[in-house]
Amino acid sequence: MRDVPASWLEKVWRRTSLVQRLTCVALVPTAISAVLLVTLLTRHQMDTLRDMGRATADAIAQQAASVSGEALRDGQRRDLGRIAQSIVQLPQVSRVRISAPDGEILVDRVNGSVDDDESLTVSRDVLDPEGHRVVGTVSVDVSVEDAVTAQRASVHNALLWLGMSLLLAAMIGWSTARWLSAPLRNLAIAVRQLGLGDRTVVVPVTDDTEIGDLQRGFNGAASKLLHAQIGMEREIAHATEELARKNAALEAASVAKARFLAAASHDLRQPLYALTLFSSGLAVDEYDPVRLNRIAHIQECVEALDHLFSELLDLSRLETGAMPPMQRDVPLDEVFEEVSVNFRMVAEQHDLRLVVRTTDLWVRTDRTMLARILNNLVSNALRYTRCGGVLVGARRCLDGTVRVDVWDTGPGISREHLQHIFDEFYRVENGTETGRLEGTRRGLGLGLSTVQKLADLLGTRAIVRSRPGRGSVFSIVLPEVQAGVAESPAPTLAQPMPRQDITGMRVLVIDDEPSILAGISYLLGSWGCEVVTAEDAQQAMEAVHLWMQPPDIVISDLRLREGTGLDVIALLDRYYRRRPGDPPPFARVLITGETRSDFLRNVDPATTQVLYKPVSPDRLHDVMVSAWSVHRAAV
Repeated sequence: MRDVPASWLEKVWRRTSLVQRLTCVALVPTAISAVLLVTLLTRHQMDTLRDMGRATADAIAQQAASVSGEALRDGQRRDLGRIAQSIVQLPQVSRVRISAPDGEILVDRVNGSVDDDESLTVSRDVLDPEGHRVVGTVSVDVSVEDAVTAQRASVHNALLWLGMSLLLAAMIGWSTARWLSAPLRNLAIAVRQLGLGDRTVVVPVTDDTEIGDLQRGFNGAASKLLHAQIGMEREIAHATEELARKNAALEAASVAKARFLAAASHDLRQPLYALTLFSSGLAVDEYDPVRLNRIAHIQECVEALDHLFSELLDLSRLETGAMPPMQRDVPLDEVFEEVSVNFRMVAEQHDLRLVVRTTDLWVRTDRTMLARILNNLVSNALRYTRCGGVLVGARRCLDGTVRVDVWDTGPGISREHLQHIFDEFYRVENGTETGRLEGTRRGLGLGLSTVQKLADLLGTRAIVRSRPGRGSVFSIVLPEVQAGVAESPAPTLAQPMPRQDITGMRVLVIDDEPSILAGISYLLGSWGCEVVTAEDAQQAMEAVHLWMQPPDIVISDLRLREGTGLDVIALLDRYYRRRPGDPPPFARVLITGETRSDFLRNVDPATTQVLYKPVSPDRLHDVMVSAWSVHRAAV
């Protein structure tokens, strides 16, 4: 409903105070009544004066007509002049004219000013006393100016007294209005104080009328409000304390979980790493098909365990802050091509289509994290899609951002699962939404949680839209930048190198787990390496005396029983008299299950590569070749 605009009178009324309104209500009727009364009385008196003047003029004219009849009949102008002169000298008569029947003015006598606006003219026919015929006309002008002047003076006096009376009435009305509105003003002040937080405000009860009831009601309401506020403050304080306690407990639980994941990912990876090494060594020089099949099953189980531990490791590294983003300008097409290369064969194996649309858009982001997000989304989409395929594309938005989408034609996600899809350890397992089993490799429900955490680090959010039976689309929004020259990713020692022969390479392996030492020694020995092992710094120093020259490569666990692998490597550098600025005397690789950044901040990425347990034999072989190649190039 449209609001009707307020009139100017209503606007003025809204701006007036209560005292002014009461005064106006008391004064306006009185003023209107007085003004109307004075006006009516004045008009009545003026009409009465005019009637009296007209009656006087009529009487004088009648008298003049009766006495001038014979003179008019006989044509005696002198007598007519004496008659007119005697009449004009009467009070209030200003002019007398005697005319003949043909209209000729025979006599015209004036008393005072002729131009008198306040005069009345009365004419009478003059009759012949004997023949009763009209012999002329007498006109008499009677002035009422004096009466009108007196009446005006009376009206002025009446108006003066009326003004004084209205002023007195206004003063009395103003005082009365202030007295009547005082309780209401006190109530308004009390309400304002109550609104400002004065909880002890009380208004005095002034009378037993409705205003007194209102004052008592206000005091009762203020008292109840005070008690309710006190109780609410107590409840809020209690709830705040409880919330703070629960928040502290949640933070402690989160820290404990992160510590547990870090510790578990390290301690549990130790035997898994040894299992990886021994399972790989079993296949060396083995030609029996039955045994090779069993070894393949063992390796498949080890790979499944490796996949699960990798998910835990990623979650632990994200929560401990070990993966800070490195923002730079990235061409999306470059990341899309990497995703296509990684999953094209996987899609073909399951009779699915993987469509990656080329784009010329650039975004500001961490390239590694973006690639990991897309890899997780595409992997998850391929796992849950049974027919159709997966589409990866980007679209420019009007607000200067780019939306990257991963579409699939899978079974979709029900509405009750959408709000939990990014939670940790949450998997949709009901009905047709169950994903395809990939051997023994099944996730822990951390893939999408990792996506959301990576998106948080990039300053964005992962969004999902889905229609059951039609498919889903996962999206992230990134800031767009102008196309430029792609920054080549910094060369890392972890990039896989072509398979090369490492026969004869002198390798010093340092680890405090005898099973790992035994497994890696067996594996490296099968590759033709000359291997020496050590469990601590002392054994490492004793081991290097077996060679006349420094080892070609040192592979060390990061955390040892006494000190760290970095301490042992630094000791070996001093032994070989390495000075600051000199190239390292040997290649070095650190293998660890730690995820906390404080354990890795002293690692120099230019000379030392870090691998996370468990390390596959192929990965270890490639890293050894790469580290040795970089070391020889530096020397």
